[in-house]
Amino acid sequence: MAEVYKILGQSAPSATTATDVYDVPASTEAIVSSIVVCERGGAAATFRVAFLIGGGTVATTDYIAYNHAIAANETIVLTLGVGMATTDQVEVYCSTADCTFSVFGMEITA
Repeated sequence: MAEVYKILGQSAPSATTATDVYDVPASTEAIVSSIVVCERGGAAATFRVAFLIGGGTVATTDYIAYNHAIAANETIVLTLGVGMATTDQVEVYCSTADCTFSVFGMEITA
């Protein structure tokens, strides 16, 4: 098995738009070790992070953060350790267009 530590995905989504920041590729498993949320603008915001099992549409049970407040020019690090299978997704959302999300972890391939 090959294990590669890497930036799994990065996104600066449009305001109030749910966006897939990472999809686990075919024949791959992943471990998300951390997600960094950076509010780059001059106003406070709220953000959401969801893990979707098998992809599809987000359900209330998929969220690990929901409308979590982030101050202007603040960075929040979510330290995780979430295992993901092929087709699982990480979806993010921010109330402003000034949030950046970076997903870090490891991909495991056969």
